[in-house]
Amino acid sequence: MARLRRRACISLFLFTLFVFGTMMGLRTLKPSDGFSDLAPGLELLPAMAEKMDRRSVSRDATASPGQVRPADSQTHAVLSNSGPEGTIFYDVHIFYYTWYGNPNMDGKYIHWDHILVPHWDPKIASSYPRGRHTPPEDIGSSFYPELNPYSSRDPDVLESHMEQIAASAAGVLVMSWYPPGLADDNGEPAEDLVPAVLDAAYRHNLKVAFHIQIYRGRNDQSVHDNIKYIIDRYGEHGAFYKCTSSTGKSLPLFYVYDSYLTPPESWSELLTPAGSHSVRGSAYDSVFIALIVEERHKHDILAGGFDGMYTYFASNGFSFGSSHQNWRAIKAFCDGNNLLFIPSVGPGYVDTSIRPWNNHNLRNRVNGRYFETALQAALDVRPEVVAITSFNEWHEGTQIERAAPKKTVTRVYLDYQPHGPDHYLELTRRWVEQFNKEKEQWLV
Repeated sequence: MARLRRRACISLFLFTLFVFGTMMGLRTLKPSDGFSDLAPGLELLPAMAEKMDRRSVSRDATASPGQVRPADSQTHAVLSNSGPEGTIFYDVHIFYYTWYGNPNMDGKYIHWDHILVPHWDPKIASSYPRGRHTPPEDIGSSFYPELNPYSSRDPDVLESHMEQIAASAAGVLVMSWYPPGLADDNGEPAEDLVPAVLDAAYRHNLKVAFHIQIYRGRNDQSVHDNIKYIIDRYGEHGAFYKCTSSTGKSLPLFYVYDSYLTPPESWSELLTPAGSHSVRGSAYDSVFIALIVEERHKHDILAGGFDGMYTYFASNGFSFGSSHQNWRAIKAFCDGNNLLFIPSVGPGYVDTSIRPWNNHNLRNRVNGRYFETALQAALDVRPEVVAITSFNEWHEGTQIERAAPKKTVTRVYLDYQPHGPDHYLELTRRWVEQFNKEKEQWLV
């Protein structure tokens, strides 16, 4: 009898453990009900957040008739779908980073040795380790690249990256960009790499768009100068991405990261025809895509004169913009105001190698099911363009680049097993092809 009771207790314990594990797994696929805590990648102090609130358009603001973009505006681009023989598709964009370095090419490790970012609350920060990673065995990522901790300056790495992106069928890589001489807090200037990236992309029939990052002093005037610099310097390159607008114009497309840090009144000076330094109707006119994080940002984006919005973050549920459940409403707002909506999908999210306190925003890959759920959510709203976060943002664990199993004395890295290193490239191609098949039916 005692043996039977023991077996019953063990069975009950195992069943309870199974139910708990199942619930935790499902949690990674379910959107939350709203804006959860801090957006991954946005280490904004509360004081800055308050400052942003004061200078933003009212949370309750709605688009007035005067704000609605005219029907003949250049927002809804007629996008060329596919490359040669239909092997890649230019309506699928993928975020790309050139901030990595190693001793062989750069004299030191860059970004792979990322610091452990402290929490802004000193009480919470005191509970977590500080310092920085020590490559090559210990890198600032929960996954380990098949190419090892590489340099973005390595021509062989660039060639491999373009091969992988082409294999995924994504046609436009959206390159993270800082002006000459500037970089993020953990990197080194890399603007001089742009020609090599363009040349490598061209060899694989890929296109390159620019993802203008936040930098000290960025405002509408500096972005005007950035746009002029980029178009003057790279606009005639065969890999420079342009889309054909509904008015027949061929225009560059720019993503503007953290666009909400500049008030819409300032953006309108750049992005509306009456602005003091407007690019509209000039040689530098382009399609400008802003980042939507909070719901109120959609009104700011409209008032600022942007042509559309994207969601970037791969952590479903962490913000209004990145929550799949909100995409239909965002798409309806964009359709009603002649704006382009670009939902951003990712294979998962884990940034605890650089933000050890951010475990609540982790999204398990579930062997690809999380990615497929996000891709289906994007297709359900019938977007003109889909963006993938990311090809190689290793710090936040959103990469689809090939990863390798890796175990050291102190660390065991995540990997794509039981699948191979190409698993997410293959998943992407399958869904990109499905997207374009469905898109053909939408247009009938």
